[in-house]
Amino acid sequence: MKKSVHEVLLWLFVINLGIAFGAGIYEARIVIPGFADAPPHTWPNTGLLFWVYVTTGPLTLLTLANTYVALKSRGPQRKWHLAAVGILIVERLATFSYFIPTMAGLMGAEGLSQGEIAAALSEWQLYNHGRHLLTLSGWLAALKALTLASRQGETKDS
Repeated sequence: MKKSVHEVLLWLFVINLGIAFGAGIYEARIVIPGFADAPPHTWPNTGLLFWVYVTTGPLTLLTLANTYVALKSRGPQRKWHLAAVGILIVERLATFSYFIPTMAGLMGAEGLSQGEIAAALSEWQLYNHGRHLLTLSGWLAALKALTLASRQGETKDS
């Protein structure tokens, strides 16, 4: 039973990371650039409309669950699995400490000039490139862990 739970958790982690990476790139290239010339009260709240269901809750919980699974594993996938969760822990910390509060602050920004909003949004976008790199790196490391686990026929040694 444990073997299948560990395997499912790694699969869910890989799938969710792929969705998060693709959606993050889409948002960065299509959605956020439209914010630059619009007042913040007109911006769609993608955090509540999409991200909360994909990454805020699910990816955070999958990262925690996969941290436990990776620490328990003993196969050749262990170092890749640990690397993936380590990278995602950094990404999650950045998301909760900077990205979510900053965007929430911008969306509720009253009294800020359009120039101040544009500058803060530009900075957010710049840092978001680093977050994309973290997500991609974590995803690739998780894929490597999954590949090694599949070759071995297991995701956890007994």
